[in-house]
Amino acid sequence: MFYWSLGKDIVEMKTENKWGTGILKNLSQDLKDALPDKNSFSLTNLGYMRRFYLLYSSIYPQVGAESELEKISPQVEGKLFRIPWGHHKYIIDKCGSDPIKAIFYVNKVLENNWSRAVLLNWLSTDLYERQGKAITNFNSQLPLAQGDLAQEITKDPYNFDFLTMTEGYNEKELKDALEDNIVKFLLELGSGFAFAGREYRLVIGDTEKFIDLLFYNIKLHCYVVVEVKMDKFDSSNIGQLGTYIVATNHILKSEEDNPTIGLLICKEKDNVLAQYALESSNEPIGISEYELSQLYPADFKGSLPSIAEIEEQLS
Repeated sequence: MFYWSLGKDIVEMKTENKWGTGILKNLSQDLKDALPDKNSFSLTNLGYMRRFYLLYSSIYPQVGAESELEKISPQVEGKLFRIPWGHHKYIIDKCGSDPIKAIFYVNKVLENNWSRAVLLNWLSTDLYERQGKAITNFNSQLPLAQGDLAQEITKDPYNFDFLTMTEGYNEKELKDALEDNIVKFLLELGSGFAFAGREYRLVIGDTEKFIDLLFYNIKLHCYVVVEVKMDKFDSSNIGQLGTYIVATNHILKSEEDNPTIGLLICKEKDNVLAQYALESSNEPIGISEYELSQLYPADFKGSLPSIAEIEEQLS
């Protein structure tokens, strides 16, 4: 709150316009002299305080407030003043002058108790631009509250850069790699997901079917059926996924669970075709792409020395 007030003073006094850019350097030294036991008044940190106030003041009207503290406490104290200053500096660097984007990350820090390292990771993946962006029919196929929450947990695209894949990978290799990195995959999916199984077996009448990846989301209180395709989206994918959703509702869903939702993650999609396909389905389904940039030559594994060769060299 002190940093907010100091940033406000710097902005409203128009210090740099009145006394030039050197005024912040002088202010920094004066504050260090006045408060020698504090290490918060470097020239860089004063710049962050100024940007901190400028970033958020535009979305918190000041007209009619008897004091700055009275004005901001009801709206801001529960968010801005509850996360560490180091987190704020990362958010300021990433969000520039976009307060809505910045508040998004503030909320995520509070909801998920992110450390600075975790926040930096999510900032680098452009989570704000991807969150809730999947093409879905959730709002038409689910109750309003559940539909909004289901939309919120989606991303488009999903970032699979944590995978180490060779060029020419096939669908089985992609799914194996996701299972081998299930902790990172769960982090990319978002909070609330619990892994239920890979190639999850369902017996439908006299037929066996296998779900690529089955999850349970504790926020939505429902199963989430995930199908992963390494090809471009095809409308036939919707029929397959819809069948798995209905089967999961009949076989696994309890009375306490909400309806199962489906998520199709494919290499690329035609958004118009995806939207039309979803309109033809009565099951709640989302469609997203995935990004995979860390590809190595197909003969990469073969070029690595074997354990025996390494041991021979060491000896």
